[in-house]
Amino acid sequence: MPIVHIHVVRGRPLPERRAIIEGIHSALVECFKIPDSDRSLILHEHEPESFESARGREFTLVEITAFPGRSAQAKRALFAAIVKNLERAPGIPPAKLTIIVHEPPLSNWGVRGGKPANEVELGFKLDV
Repeated sequence: MPIVHIHVVRGRPLPERRAIIEGIHSALVECFKIPDSDRSLILHEHEPESFESARGREFTLVEITAFPGRSAQAKRALFAAIVKNLERAPGIPPAKLTIIVHEPPLSNWGVRGGKPANEVELGFKLDV
């Protein structure tokens, strides 16, 4: 159940924004083994004067908040898959991407009617 926040400078055409979302989701399905239907991706567009980066207007920040438990190998594969997917479409150069994975403890997630995630059967593996 990763929650993804994607930050970009306002002005990218809709097909580019959709490609970013799809490229990240596809990488999560492949590398974190989440169900394809598990989609929680939010693309935030920022005014140019409110989103400053030395890497220019193409800079894209991807923040993924996920349940803990994925291996370093799975995270490495995720980073590589996101970079590959977004370089292919919509053409974001790898040097213009930063990807951060946040992993709050399961006890800090309220799911399924407000139950701590460590007290429910999640229905998928975290140790990938």
